[in-house]
Amino acid sequence: QVQLRESGPGLATPSQTFSLTCTVSGASITTDYYYWSWLRQTPGKGLEWIGYIGYNGATFYSPYFKSRTRISRDTSKNQFTLQLSSATPEDTAVYYCARDSRGAARTFGIGSQWSEYDFRGQGTQVTVSA
Repeated sequence: QVQLRESGPGLATPSQTFSLTCTVSGASITTDYYYWSWLRQTPGKGLEWIGYIGYNGATFYSPYFKSRTRISRDTSKNQFTLQLSSATPEDTAVYYCARDSRGAARTFGIGSQWSEYDFRGQGTQVTVSA
């Protein structure tokens, strides 16, 4: 059984960078043709895809986040990490990591569906506040 678990600071400061880590068990993040994504959800706004790191280490970001997002991985720990810079209160959300095999076929902005992913974490709340 594939399991993903998000971890992070819970509270972030406006204008600063926060990092979230997804620890994967039951599967390797280097297994061919799987993509490991970060998404977020706020009440009333739906699910928003942020970006992914692929099985080969390639990254792909939503244009809404590209300028201030970096996704990296540590294959020795089977983890991947989201860094989001220049945080604002509008970045307050529940952040999720998830797996799928769709490659670059993504919905930008609000509109992603959980049915597109075969496994996801429970989510972690990040609140951006002074």
